[in-house]
Amino acid sequence: MDGAARTRAWGLGLALFSSVCFGASGPFGKALIEAGLGPLQAVWLRIAVAALVLAPLALLLRGGAAVRGLRPHLPALALYGLAGVAGCQAFYFVAASRLPVGVAILLEFSGPVIVLAWLRLVRRAPVHRTAAAGVATAMAGLALVVQVWTGLSLDPVGLAAGLGAAACQASYFLIVDRLAGQVDPLVITTAGSVVAALALTGLAAPWTMPWRVLPAPVPVAGHAAPGWALVAWIGLVSTVLAYLTGVAGLQRLSAQVGGAICYTEAVAAALIAWAALGERLTAAQITGGAVVLAGAYIAQRAAAAHPEVLNVAAASHGPGGAPEAGRGAGGSPKARAGALPP
Repeated sequence: MDGAARTRAWGLGLALFSSVCFGASGPFGKALIEAGLGPLQAVWLRIAVAALVLAPLALLLRGGAAVRGLRPHLPALALYGLAGVAGCQAFYFVAASRLPVGVAILLEFSGPVIVLAWLRLVRRAPVHRTAAAGVATAMAGLALVVQVWTGLSLDPVGLAAGLGAAACQASYFLIVDRLAGQVDPLVITTAGSVVAALALTGLAAPWTMPWRVLPAPVPVAGHAAPGWALVAWIGLVSTVLAYLTGVAGLQRLSAQVGGAICYTEAVAAALIAWAALGERLTAAQITGGAVVLAGAYIAQRAAAAHPEVLNVAAASHGPGGAPEAGRGAGGSPKARAGALPP
């Protein structure tokens, strides 16, 4: 296996692992909300835990190098935290509170379609038909997984929030793609978590939080676990580990391919909810899961068959189509070197 193939293999593996970690947040977050936390309070706890872990970790592992040279990237990092982390999760929870959950998920996961439209219409970059076909196939499968036909009465505020979540999800892929090879994945994830935690503090109002939920036993999967253990899970596994591996994976793929791979998160969430909460899967959902995986496979094949198109389209163009220094058709320097995640 040559270096480029190894890089793609690492990227695919990391992106899939990240999707599973993200998908694992649902059952435990839902248990905390049913125990008494507000949705935004659960999101704030999740991100605050991640920030408290990542900030000292970044300083310990990267030292002064974690801060030096970041000035040109501060606007992008701030936008990543506000949109890619805080906005995506907050908008989704608002949408899920006003719409059927399946519809909210489908709206949020229209983000990869926005990615393709942005690359083609704004950046004037080529979008390979294989990547587009993968996204379309995965989205069709997602409609089966979430059974979108079960709820078609759309609340206007919920609809707007769902589309906001989609736009924020698209920004996540595009910003990480732009920072690839220029900012360390650990630094990107740390900065995003800190910015998101600060931004959500006013909305979540943690001073009004029912803190009694944390030491109390919370029912989950037919058993009970302390609330703090569930918070630790969604903070460490479904946020720290999920974002670190997701950023590292996207740096080895592209926004086009990564957008399709992310659909496996919905499949992972459905399977974990089935295992942990006993939520049954219908034949249509199982079929949809297979279609999602097929779409992700089609999209990642685009990276293997046409790396020159995808890398030029999603890695070598900055805003307005201006080439970014140090990045060419081979992708980011870190991706070309095949470096392992931190």
